[in-house]
Amino acid sequence: MPDFELEDNIGKLCVGIDEAGRGPWAGPVAAGAVVILDRNLNPELLAGLDDSKKLSSKKREKLYNLLSDEEKSGKVSVGIGLASAQEIDELNILQATFLAMKRAVENLKVKPELALVDGNQKPKNLPCNVQTVVKGDGKSMSIAAASIAAKVYRDRLMTALAEKYPYYGFEKNAGYGTALHIQGLKEHGATPEHRFSYRPVREITEERKNVES
Repeated sequence: MPDFELEDNIGKLCVGIDEAGRGPWAGPVAAGAVVILDRNLNPELLAGLDDSKKLSSKKREKLYNLLSDEEKSGKVSVGIGLASAQEIDELNILQATFLAMKRAVENLKVKPELALVDGNQKPKNLPCNVQTVVKGDGKSMSIAAASIAAKVYRDRLMTALAEKYPYYGFEKNAGYGTALHIQGLKEHGATPEHRFSYRPVREITEERKNVES
């Protein structure tokens, strides 16, 4: 379970950063940035924070709402950053993820001195020093909070996109390559939200063009 040991050892104003949505075939990649300014938080939030992938959708939603409440009270600062499907295609997914992280930090109401970034790849474009933390969302409270912020924000965004593009199951698969998503691509083609640099999207798109021609 995550705790504040990393933050305490550093002794500076830290921001936890994590991403959601590197693997999907559609939609933006999202990054969450969270600075915990006051640790006197809702006990349910403190007890529940963890790697978002280990939590149910219902649990993540509950924690996200609690996090939002604490932000309103000034105890935490939350920043969300996105990089679009077009930016992913132009830059590649890693660089687009770093761009989303930069935007997330820029959207904070405070200026952190150090970023704790989940994983082992260090973004070079952040406005502060960076320390990577492998499996950080299970070690650092700040990163765990960022993990949940990024995941829930992106899931809600994909649910909204499902209303605009109803054939791909975005509300269920968040843009990942499920059978329903593949069926939607084959029958209706790709949308502007699809990542054409991803091979399955590109191949299905080319197959449709060949059939139509």
